[in-house]
Amino acid sequence: MADTSTLRLRIFDGTRQLFFKPAKFLVKIVDGKQTQHVWAYYTQNEIIFNGLPFYDNLFDNYTVVVFCEGYKQAGYQPVKLSNSYTRTLDIMLIANDPGFSFVAARWDTAKVEYPFLAAGTDNAAGEQRYDTLLEAEEPLACLLNLCEAMSDIALPQGTPLDYIKQIRWDAPYAPAQDRFFAWCDVGLIDQVKAAAAAGKFAVEHAPGLFHPGATASWKQIQFGEANVQLTFHEGDKLTVGGVDCVMVEPDIDYYRDLAAHTILEVFPNGLTHTLTDPTEVYVLRWIAGRTAGIPEFAPLYTIT
Repeated sequence: MADTSTLRLRIFDGTRQLFFKPAKFLVKIVDGKQTQHVWAYYTQNEIIFNGLPFYDNLFDNYTVVVFCEGYKQAGYQPVKLSNSYTRTLDIMLIANDPGFSFVAARWDTAKVEYPFLAAGTDNAAGEQRYDTLLEAEEPLACLLNLCEAMSDIALPQGTPLDYIKQIRWDAPYAPAQDRFFAWCDVGLIDQVKAAAAAGKFAVEHAPGLFHPGATASWKQIQFGEANVQLTFHEGDKLTVGGVDCVMVEPDIDYYRDLAAHTILEVFPNGLTHTLTDPTEVYVLRWIAGRTAGIPEFAPLYTIT
């Protein structure tokens, strides 16, 4: 067997297309024992790296990072290389000051795709509330990120979206740039418990620590980054369309590991009074999905 491996690196932009503009990419590739093998500039959006050492052990878990002037760096780890096939890694770069394109996310489309947005009000009022989100941009991007991510979660019966009946628009529960609150069929709790028993979710202990008033919480563990967390407030109840509902609070953390989440996300956000950035979630979740080989993460908007 060969003692080397091959990596195909493809670089995309926020439109989910191969990077179009002429650019100079600085690529860093480090193996699992922290030996650097690549630190060089490239102008192609698709690059083949031959001759990377193959160890047949944990040292084959490589780290790949891509830099480009004017764009946020992005990367992935671990990138497991093999001596028997070419590994493809897709990375997305977005601008340091990204914009949003919501052309495909207008009210008439969104209310059909996600009926809970239009529940509990007439069309005109629903559109007005939605257009307020459209003007704010980040809260709508977060909402669409979460809806797309939840649509890919296979519960024993349906997806989490099938159980969400009505979004909350009233303060302080109105959609924000890091989460939203909604009324969901109480049956969603048992569905998540069953998914956790199947190894798809992990229970989050002491959920009230980061989610005041929460009674139970589970986090998806499918990816290394950008997993959906479903937090329930079982003391808040409402009957919607004849269905007994409780309040659910979906959000996405950057990191799966609780320690990393606390140190790298919660503490900095608390100190700087910033919230989880939906553009970072977009990039992390897209890269994680491409790496996992599942259908592309494609919310109703793109990043420009």
